[in-house]
Amino acid sequence: MLDRLTGAGHEVTAVVRSDDSRTKVESAGATGLVGDLFDTAWLREQLVAHDAAIHTAAGSDADDQALNTSVVEAAVAAFGGTANPFLLTGGVWTYGSGADLDEDATPNPVPLTSWRVPLEQQLLDSDVRATVIQPGIVYGHGAGIPAMLVGQKSVPGTGDQHWTTVHVDDLADLYVAALESPGGQAYLGVSGDNPAVRELGDAIGPDVEAQGDQATLDALGPFGEALLLDQQASGTKARTDLGWSPSRPPLVDLLREGYPADR
Repeated sequence: MLDRLTGAGHEVTAVVRSDDSRTKVESAGATGLVGDLFDTAWLREQLVAHDAAIHTAAGSDADDQALNTSVVEAAVAAFGGTANPFLLTGGVWTYGSGADLDEDATPNPVPLTSWRVPLEQQLLDSDVRATVIQPGIVYGHGAGIPAMLVGQKSVPGTGDQHWTTVHVDDLADLYVAALESPGGQAYLGVSGDNPAVRELGDAIGPDVEAQGDQATLDALGPFGEALLLDQQASGTKARTDLGWSPSRPPLVDLLREGYPADR
């Protein structure tokens, strides 16, 4: 993300939690700012001094709602009534299962993400120039949820469910494009490639089997319920409105190659 933003000519300040993290982001061309996103008042003061903000940070499942609420409240206080854009990260899981999901679908979130729906609507209804990006399963560079499958002998659920996917570099391109948009919209950040989980298992190795729904729920709880969603989406709106054109290799191809860290 940082290289995409700086490459597009933006000067970037990244909020980090430690001096070590500050050193890393500064080596990537950004200014590191050690701070606490849960401190709404502090964050508002920082945002007032900036022209735009993108929120991609995530906490644990237990504190994700509090973290996002703090950031949204700070953004509304700092950017309300201005032309400064604010991009919030949501997720496709808020739509539940569907064979052709788009941004007009009625929200049907799993419990893990049910809090996102009113918070995102609160932001879009505010006087902030806000955009909500709702990624699918993010993959690439050996990281993300797919990394948990590598080396395993089973995949979640029956394997018949589909996952919406997006390469992390394509997703970064979407954020940069959305930064220049008028705002007031939600966009699904999905490539249009929706592999069945069984396909992912086959790409990992010949002996990978389906774990089964109940075993997945027993092992992973609410997170497992999200992984059992059967979702397909094209991401047409982001292509049409923002000129986004995802082009990175599909997840199945990268898993078949051992899920390399450099792709």
